Amino acid sequence: MSIVQPLVISGKEVWPLVEGGKGVAVSNGRSSGAWARAGGVGTFSGVNADLIDDNGEYVPLVYRGRDRIERHEELVAHSIKAGISQARIAHETSGGEGRIHMNVLWEMGGCERVLTGVLEGARGLIHGITCGAGMPYRLAEICSGYGVHYYPIVSSGRAFNALWRRAYNKHADWLGAVVYEDPWRAGGHNGLSNSEDPEHPEPPLPRVLELRNTMRKVGLGHVPIVMAGGVWHLSDWQDWIGNEELGPIVFQFGTRPLLTQESPIPESWKKRLTELAAGDVLLHRFSPTGFYSSAVKNSFLDELVARSKRQVEFREEATPDEGFEAFFAYGRSGNGVWLRQADFERVQGWVAEGQSQPMRTPESTLIFVDPARAREIRRDQANCMGCLSHCQFSNWKDRDDHSTGRPADPRSFCIQKTLQEIAHGEGDPVDNQLMFSGHNVYRFGEDPFYANGFVPSVKQLVQRILTGQ
Repeated sequence: MSIVQPLVISGKEVWPLVEGGKGVAVSNGRSSGAWARAGGVGTFSGVNADLIDDNGEYVPLVYRGRDRIERHEELVAHSIKAGISQARIAHETSGGEGRIHMNVLWEMGGCERVLTGVLEGARGLIHGITCGAGMPYRLAEICSGYGVHYYPIVSSGRAFNALWRRAYNKHADWLGAVVYEDPWRAGGHNGLSNSEDPEHPEPPLPRVLELRNTMRKVGLGHVPIVMAGGVWHLSDWQDWIGNEELGPIVFQFGTRPLLTQESPIPESWKKRLTELAAGDVLLHRFSPTGFYSSAVKNSFLDELVARSKRQVEFREEATPDEGFEAFFAYGRSGNGVWLRQADFERVQGWVAEGQSQPMRTPESTLIFVDPARAREIRRDQANCMGCLSHCQFSNWKDRDDHSTGRPADPRSFCIQKTLQEIAHGEGDPVDNQLMFSGHNVYRFGEDPFYANGFVPSVKQLVQRILTGQ
């Protein structure tokens, strides 16, 4: 017996269970098609998806462009073909059951072009589009033009109200649901505002009630809200199910589908999921998007934390009234900058430890890294392929003069590079790559469902979730 009842989502009655659409090949046509076949809503990622050819072979993107603009065009064209290929796989795998959605990030490079290109080439195969990471005002117009439902991802009623008043009210019929993504508990990029404290999570119920009340004021009391972030057992959400004040609720699972037979992530990643403890996920702000994001604490994040801690303010000229009186010379020319005396002494210690290469940030600070890391950072910045609409790491922008107008920030990293490498098991081990995860990931090690190394099929997982566990 199921703890929840079916709901109409994207035009069909299905279980109110959504597979979260994790980017860069982590949620694909096979995993989403299996979720749909089990009677739920499967979501494949349209964010730099894998291209699968007619023979079922993976076709990697080899960049041949001489500059960022040419590489960006290659990425957009490849992403459209790849998204279409994943939509076809999802459709075939689903066997006509459930619903198939595609997830995109509004702040990914060329998002509108990729979204329209995939919808054009995969007509009838995709039933809904989920979209977050920014304010996707044009999402409703694009989706309604293709007869596809849209699912904006927000973290507050205020954010949805802005979207509704500016654009969505003109395309209300195609609003499938509103996804509330908890900014303290969800994996990947999170929608924390400047007024919210990353160190003090707020309970989701009052925030979702605020969203529901905002929706009721504009006649959307019947439209489902998707609860995303921190969902593991449905029994934990018993007071939400059938709650008239909350209205229709759907539950999204982002972390649990990672550990399934159909999940495309490498076996080393799956094994690591079962070894994590509570507190092993860090909410941080190193992403080149500028958003907060949640990922597993490992050597990759440790290095970014250490990199930012080895940071001092500087001035181009001595300013004794501010305390900048110690001259630090660097570079072949002997030029340098002025530091505070205490910072100068800290820098001497870092240099003695081998962290001898200073790198300028956009905020008139220097960070210190070892020479090999500095070369890697500069190489990654030079190899930018424009995967984001605005990239703090490389100063790329996907329009106008293709520059954010700010210096590149060495405190960040190339997100495309690390996510591609961890998804495909290439390069360094998973400990040395960015591993996005929700904060409940430690529950793999506590949940008896996964005892003795059991890895379920998607069908088995959905059946388990429906029991409340």
